[in-house]
Amino acid sequence: MDYSICDIAESNELILEAAKILRKSFLDAGNESWVDIKKAIEEVEDCIEHPNLCLGICLDDKLIGWTGLRPMYDKTWELHPMVIKTEYQCRGIGKVLIKELEKRAKGRGIIGIALGTDDEYQKTSLSMIDINERNIFDEIGNIKNVTNHPYEFYKKCGYMIVGIIPNANGKRKPDIWMWKDIS
Repeated sequence: MDYSICDIAESNELILEAAKILRKSFLDAGNESWVDIKKAIEEVEDCIEHPNLCLGICLDDKLIGWTGLRPMYDKTWELHPMVIKTEYQCRGIGKVLIKELEKRAKGRGIIGIALGTDDEYQKTSLSMIDINERNIFDEIGNIKNVTNHPYEFYKKCGYMIVGIIPNANGKRKPDIWMWKDIS
């Protein structure tokens, strides 16, 4: 497969396609964060604002996924979001896109990338137990992927779990924080 990388901000067509992919990919995973296309477009527009990085990946000149990077700290930025059309997932496309994003981030002097990956739908073992100060580190260390949670994808890309916010999205709905040194 011959992929090309594009800048989402290049055209209104790419912005609209990115919004459609964002909305559908999250809906396919059971997440209704973007209730309509207008909200999804607003999210893409936020992602393309300066100084953010926002890259897409195309196959045969059609956008099939995209990702963004925005300032979090001076030298560590946050990856947000990362979406690949559902029918193209698990084919290595996300890895290609993340590698390109990391390369460009490094060129800007960024040395670390952080991300949060929510578990709102009991996709990991972390959402199946009440997390407290006695068990938090053991539970993180022994995390299990129950039903295709993306944290495992990020681990394969070199990211490590650096912590969780146990009830970030409601009772037993943690946000898993990950980070990678790209220096």
